[in-house]
Amino acid sequence: MLLRGLTWLVLFQLIGTAINHLFVPVLPGPIIGLLLLLVFLMLRGQVGEPLSQAASSMLRYLPLLLVPPAVGVMVYASDIAADFWALAGALVLSLLISMAFIGVLMQRLLKRHSHSGDQP
Repeated sequence: MLLRGLTWLVLFQLIGTAINHLFVPVLPGPIIGLLLLLVFLMLRGQVGEPLSQAASSMLRYLPLLLVPPAVGVMVYASDIAADFWALAGALVLSLLISMAFIGVLMQRLLKRHSHSGDQP
């Protein structure tokens, strides 16, 4: 089961990398593969057991992915300090835009959910 889910994940990453090399060199291949997997799962309507099990097992190792950025912050601390206000402004602006977007999206989803609950 786990091997089947990992195969699906690697397959979508390979398809994304192929699309990246052939058509869209701007986006990284794994991101394209992730978007393709999202579309596939949305069309399917559910996450299968093998894919869910593979994702759950990989989720345990997610903190290891945060080690390289933390090291990068320590190595480039002087550069970050030099551009502190620009970085802080970009972070605050992106937070505000994200919160507004999430609020609008949540309202639309709640409205759609309430309308679908009214019909038998």
